[in-house]
Amino acid sequence: MEIKVFGSGCKNCKKMYENVKEACKELEVSADIIYVTDIVEIAKTGLMRTPGLMINQKMVLYGRVPSVDEVRAIIKKAM
Repeated sequence: MEIKVFGSGCKNCKKMYENVKEACKELEVSADIIYVTDIVEIAKTGLMRTPGLMINQKMVLYGRVPSVDEVRAIIKKAM
């Protein structure tokens, strides 16, 4: 599973990245978690509001920071 967190490096983006890592740990999911801060790469996705969360090349959430519980549910659905 590949999970990408898109953001500028702001507090909210970092929080989403931490929540994703925690959710994967709790689920015991082996995933490549990538934190993308390059504005060109973010623009290529069409993302207009950060942070953004992409799982297996599909944008699943953007514009807000989900809780660890919500991330866990999103990951389960993507499995």
